[in-house]
Amino acid sequence: MGEFLTALQQQSFLQHAFLTGILAGIACGVMGSYIVARRITYIAGGIAHSLLAGLGAARYCQTVYGWEWLHPLYGAIASALLAALVIGMVSLWGTKQREDTVIGAVWAIGMAVGILFIFKTPGYNKDLTSYLFGNILMVSADDLWLIAGLDILVVSVGLMFYNQLMAVCFDEEFARLRGVRVEFYYLLLLCLTALTVVLLVTVVGIILVIALLTLPVAVAGHFAKRLWQMMILASVITILLNSFGLFFSYDADLPTGATTIVLAGVVYFIVVFGSRLVKRKRWSKGSEKD
Repeated sequence: MGEFLTALQQQSFLQHAFLTGILAGIACGVMGSYIVARRITYIAGGIAHSLLAGLGAARYCQTVYGWEWLHPLYGAIASALLAALVIGMVSLWGTKQREDTVIGAVWAIGMAVGILFIFKTPGYNKDLTSYLFGNILMVSADDLWLIAGLDILVVSVGLMFYNQLMAVCFDEEFARLRGVRVEFYYLLLLCLTALTVVLLVTVVGIILVIALLTLPVAVAGHFAKRLWQMMILASVITILLNSFGLFFSYDADLPTGATTIVLAGVVYFIVVFGSRLVKRKRWSKGSEKD
């Protein structure tokens, strides 16, 4: 532990990774709670995997056309928002196609387009591979500013419209009766979800992003009774998971994203089985008194 703390004080890439974990953890706690409450993790999965199209297109334009200003995360933001709007509009105003079919199409097409762009881009695109599997240690100072801006935007808008988004998540019909513009806030929720996914991709990658959106919230749900309590607790849990994941991966020379998710899974199962044991003990004590 001492060696890691010493390296954290001296190495800028570890400092960037640590700050990224904190920023992503805050957004994850807030938006992850909405996502779990609304039960749209499958939509978030479709959005996450469609990011590869934007990442690949941005890197292709950088390499082939010399557009150095086009950061891969800009492409990720564009493709994530587009995927969110397409899925949201199909869900709200629908067609004869099933919603899960459209999500699967967005998921598959986004991945395929990204792979094609990566294939046609000259050179070895190691940084794009890091977005696929996650590599928080590659976050630069410029990346950190972009991540901080996204975090502020997501958390600010998510909290600003807390009551409206909560109403849409828990009781859509009641929200309509109270005059809430359900369609607008549902699309807003999906767009905020898309931006949160972009944030988390820098931490754990496209493949593992859903786990970090759901597992900390699932753990927080065992202790929180209200949505805002769940947001705060899930944010704290996610920040701790990111921090300890960074520590364990650095110490054992393991991939940080995968280490963080394994740690989150262990904590989740401990809480689930622990809460069941506690309930059984309470039930047995109650039956003995009777």
